[in-house]
Amino acid sequence: MDPNKRTASGMRPTGPLHLGHYFGVLKNYVALQDEVQAYFFVADWHALTSDYADPSHLLANTHSMVSDWIAAGLDPEKCVIFRQSAIKEHCELSLLLSMITPVSWLERNPTYKEQQQQITNKDLGNAGFLCYPVLMASDILLYKPYGVPVGEDQLPHMELTREIARRFNSFYGETFPEPQALLTPSAKCPGLDGRKMSKSYNNGIFLAEEFGDVDKKIRGMVTEPSRIRRSDPGDPAKCNLYPYHELLSSAEERAQISQGCKSASMGCVDCKKIFLKNLEAFLTPLHERRQKLLQNPDCVWDILEDGNKRARAFASQTIAEAREKMGL
Repeated sequence: MDPNKRTASGMRPTGPLHLGHYFGVLKNYVALQDEVQAYFFVADWHALTSDYADPSHLLANTHSMVSDWIAAGLDPEKCVIFRQSAIKEHCELSLLLSMITPVSWLERNPTYKEQQQQITNKDLGNAGFLCYPVLMASDILLYKPYGVPVGEDQLPHMELTREIARRFNSFYGETFPEPQALLTPSAKCPGLDGRKMSKSYNNGIFLAEEFGDVDKKIRGMVTEPSRIRRSDPGDPAKCNLYPYHELLSSAEERAQISQGCKSASMGCVDCKKIFLKNLEAFLTPLHERRQKLLQNPDCVWDILEDGNKRARAFASQTIAEAREKMGL
């Protein structure tokens, strides 16, 4: 591990994590903890920017998400796991950065425009939602990372973070490095019924789910719609299950499945059996780590409390420097 290189990233505690979260985010987190000084936080303030009306599940979701993180392989001995809201320096730096961030930068944010149009069951006209990119910038810059693991959808936020860092440095002198985006490959995980994967649809493969329940879902899932009979040839590119094979099945298995689907020499039931074998092998160690952790439910809060102290130790130095540069 290089102690002079840092990364920082967070996730909103809005519900159970699924395979898409693992392959799109957590897998990269686990790799980074062995390479650099890594700070991973529960973005609970960010959750409130859209879910402010009903925060009743926030603590339970926090506990569940951190349990999933550790089950997935994050080691609190190797990385710093903490709660955003426990580190008041995040809030203070966000306030300081908001003083120099033009409103036009926030209004042009493509995610802000898209979610205003797409999310119609919540009122997103609050200042917190408009300004969340500034809070995100403070989450990152507080730990002066060289890079941040993100998907392509987060690139506009990373560019805005660099612009804010550049503007601060131009006013007050070199303070914040401009972090680079450490792109993570997007994991295509469609819902098992062909719709978007969603907790409300119960159509996902969730990391904490009992394998028996997952088995039932997989056996009943929608696959290649043109294969009405087993003798009908299919196209793996149109199959709802095949993206999961790309994540968990070997190259040899994928070749076998692709050829068998196209020639109708393999049925969807056989295809599902191969996936279930690989899925069980993947989930079993995660479930074992999670069960071991939950033998003492307070352990998660202890991990967070220890992480809060470690994060605060670094964050307090950064905020002291920023305050001094701004004449406070």
